[in-house]
Amino acid sequence: MDEIEAALKAFANFMWGPPLVLLLVGGGLFFVIYSRLLPYRHFGHALGILRGKYDDPDDDGDISHFRALSTALSGTLGLGNIAGVAVAITAGGPGAVFWMWVTAVVGVATKFYTCTLAIMYRGRDSAGHLQGGPMYVVREGLGKRWWPLATLFAVAGLVGTLPVFQVNQLVQLLRDVVAVPQGWVSEDSSFGFDISIGLIVLTLVVLVVLGQIQRIGLVTSRLVPAMVLLYLGMTFAVLSQHLADIPAALAWIVRDAFTGQAVAGGILGTVIVEGVRRGAFSNEAGIGTEVMAHGAARTREPVREGLVAMLGPVIDTLLICTCTALVVLVTGAWDGDGGGLSSDRGVSLTLSAYNTVMPVLAGPLLAIMVTLLSLSTILTFWYYGAKCLGFLCGAQVQHHYIWFYGALILIGSVVSLDTVLGLIDGMYAVMAIPTMIASLLLAPKVNAAAKVYFSRQQ
Repeated sequence: MDEIEAALKAFANFMWGPPLVLLLVGGGLFFVIYSRLLPYRHFGHALGILRGKYDDPDDDGDISHFRALSTALSGTLGLGNIAGVAVAITAGGPGAVFWMWVTAVVGVATKFYTCTLAIMYRGRDSAGHLQGGPMYVVREGLGKRWWPLATLFAVAGLVGTLPVFQVNQLVQLLRDVVAVPQGWVSEDSSFGFDISIGLIVLTLVVLVVLGQIQRIGLVTSRLVPAMVLLYLGMTFAVLSQHLADIPAALAWIVRDAFTGQAVAGGILGTVIVEGVRRGAFSNEAGIGTEVMAHGAARTREPVREGLVAMLGPVIDTLLICTCTALVVLVTGAWDGDGGGLSSDRGVSLTLSAYNTVMPVLAGPLLAIMVTLLSLSTILTFWYYGAKCLGFLCGAQVQHHYIWFYGALILIGSVVSLDTVLGLIDGMYAVMAIPTMIASLLLAPKVNAAAKVYFSRQQ
């Protein structure tokens, strides 16, 4: 097992080298400049679309703009923002948060382009159903000679959207908050509890996924807004008691982003790579998974879905991730000098931070929220993986994916966090390559469509 963990970690570190950082951040900056800041000038219009002002039930697609965004956010909100931020700070120091912000700011433009293309180049699967996603963007927009790029995304998507990280962190939280304090299990002997949680999650997922994307969209559109409000309420309760420490924490984030002093050895590259990596895991801008969710939107206007999609990085990274980072830093839960609770990782570190202010309520509230958001993420990731399998092997076999996916839910409940992170991180990096290449090549098509669309809005 140690050898597997080492190999997967080495694979992830190789994939998340400077070339991929340049592709995601540099590509995002290209979109910002090439669009002449167009997405940033139309947030009001995007909110109008999200409210349903332009919905037409006769348009092609499966779900509304709001449910498409909720489905996409369910794949990013939750553990990417709660556990992922803690992992970023642990591995890259407070400065990693700054580089998460950078991915979010440029990610607004990236999502506008990638998700406009998701509607513009939807394709039919082998059953004749309209589908969206980077693999269809490549096939329909770039042509058959680019087919290997589409296949690369679909293969990486099958692995990158596995539920192991979400289940792993959900089990860890429930074990720390419920099972150990109640004396049901010890910290060194919890296999029975872990696998039981895995079985419960598997049962719930099977019950929901039988309804396909329509039921997933319905579930996530109700869960996501409620959980965001709950998390913001918890964050406000903590930060309101540390108002004087917030400016220093923000200054620490910015200062460490360019010095790397909080990382062992003071390696600035580690800060940048970890921040970009966690930022991509948080908002998925340029990765391509969100393109599959937005590709199911009910609309004939590609630009509208691009405008809705660009709200994602603002909500999940600039808002939610910043809240998590500030709570971890101002409470002293993470101690850059090696004291405090810096040995905690992932969701346990976030829990430790909230426990400093809400020792009675933090555990149960975080357990409820993480449980619901983990389930919504697992549901969404099943949809992503099934679409990738359908593209590779035909829509007639994609329903079999649930059994493979279910097995991974059980495995994820007992494997180590390092194994999970190495596998998912590596495949997320692979997914970004075809997504960004296709989007950069097809960017002129998006600009042309945007020019026509906004000329009609005047």
